Amino acid sequence: MAQISAKAVKDLREKTGAGMMDCKNALKEAEGDLDKAVDILRTKGIAKAAKKASREASEGIVATYIHHDKKLGAMVEINCETDFVARNEDFINFTNEVAMQVAVSDPIAVGREDVPQKIADKEMEIYKAEARESGRPENILEKIATGKMDKFFKENVLLEQEYFKDGDKNINNLLTDVISKIGENVVIKRFSRFKIGE
Repeated sequence: MAQISAKAVKDLREKTGAGMMDCKNALKEAEGDLDKAVDILRTKGIAKAAKKASREASEGIVATYIHHDKKLGAMVEINCETDFVARNEDFINFTNEVAMQVAVSDPIAVGREDVPQKIADKEMEIYKAEARESGRPENILEKIATGKMDKFFKENVLLEQEYFKDGDKNINNLLTDVISKIGENVVIKRFSRFKIGE
């Protein structure tokens, strides 16, 4: 097995924010391949985040973003488990990024389950009607409409939206990363977006 250098561990720590031993173990598992080690850490981070999801998040902060022209703004409430983490730099940076995302991407809900049923039903009807109009057989209308609903959620649900600074990530990926970094459950509770004239 290849010897893992201190520099490789340092590079991986800087790239991921993971702990030193986690980085060392991931590099061993990836046989020194930095990109593979990043993937290993992300996978483990997702598993850790899933374990923490059941823990109560009753602390947190309200973050705001106001665009430079003062015509667009957003406010988000993001919760964590302790007031110590609420003051953590990684947590604060995450809340600021989410506030900017809300301002830029105008989501309608935090998660799929938060989309009002009336809106979801209306979209589904529209997609089925479009598929029917295009002459598709009745037995596949549901499948086509469901595929279009997935696209609708990716564009309109905050957690599924493409992160405006990095198209390879969505907001849920950012959330998972911050949970694995700080070691607490983090919940995007609610948001409001304001635009002059809307």
